[in-house]
Amino acid sequence: MLNVEVRIGVKGAPRELSIESAQAADEIQAIVDAALKDGTPSFSLVDEKGRRVIVATDKLAYIEIAEADSRRVGFGAI
Repeated sequence: MLNVEVRIGVKGAPRELSIESAQAADEIQAIVDAALKDGTPSFSLVDEKGRRVIVATDKLAYIEIAEADSRRVGFGAI
């Protein structure tokens, strides 16, 4: 399964939250969409190590979901 990288912008925070998740991009979008539509105070995502990240919906500025870059191991010529 391909991991996705999720970057979450939080209002009033100078840095964004960044996690890699085994959840599908469509699943993550559905969680966020449902929380915003229903007025839920928060939503949670699970990272690749099983840690849960909880975000307050009223503090959400943006979410970017993309396939995680494959990490290269070793040295190589560019």
